[in-house]
Amino acid sequence: MRLVSLACSNTEIVWSLGAADQLVGVDDHSDFPPEVVGRLPRVGPDLSIDVAKVAALRPDLVLASLTVPGHERVVESLARAKLPFVATEPVSVEDVYADVRRIGELLGSRERAEEVIDGMRAAFRPRPPRATRRPVVLVEWWPKPVIVPGAKSWVTDMIAAVGGNNPLGAEPVKSRPITDDEARAMDPDAVVISWCGVRPEKYHPHVVTRRPAWQGLRAVRSGRIFPISEAFLGRPGPRLVEGLRALERVVDACD
Repeated sequence: MRLVSLACSNTEIVWSLGAADQLVGVDDHSDFPPEVVGRLPRVGPDLSIDVAKVAALRPDLVLASLTVPGHERVVESLARAKLPFVATEPVSVEDVYADVRRIGELLGSRERAEEVIDGMRAAFRPRPPRATRRPVVLVEWWPKPVIVPGAKSWVTDMIAAVGGNNPLGAEPVKSRPITDDEARAMDPDAVVISWCGVRPEKYHPHVVTRRPAWQGLRAVRSGRIFPISEAFLGRPGPRLVEGLRALERVVDACD
């Protein structure tokens, strides 16, 4: 099967299923595994996919995504071009498992998909209840304005699995900006920098610690500002396990 992936997460799911040799093109942001994506044609950044380039690759299936606002325009373009596609839209860790299974079935790799899911489930097994208060962990998808995940985000499940609490975890949104007043009311024990589309070496904690309105926050006073690559938190695929381990270290640092 000739596959074109339009999202990093889908590219990584295909790789985890042992089907990377079926990829004939990927979006500009797919960067893992480098030995696979480095040899493939690029079809544009995730929100500005060149559908003509996709069509030229003669795909049997296009793996699209609806995880980021704006992706729906790409999906509409695929439909107009009459290209065969599926579009993932996970909002929970269980949804991620379902996407792995769905893609596995489409590729004839159901057994391998179940192995990948079992491995992820084992990693996501909740830790024993904490004897103390669950620390509040604020994840930043973007610094200005500060955008954080809500209930409709797999990150909320991830924070809960390691014994923490997402302060926006009860609000039925994928993500939204927060105000300084809201940040002060949340008063997180730790802030995680996971800025989307920014290379990890550009994650500068001083961007958080120098905000005048944030000086009284527990996380700022204690210096608990942690960078975690968006590749491990923002891509709903098998490498969320790496993000989970990083979040464990964040929660442990709050003891």
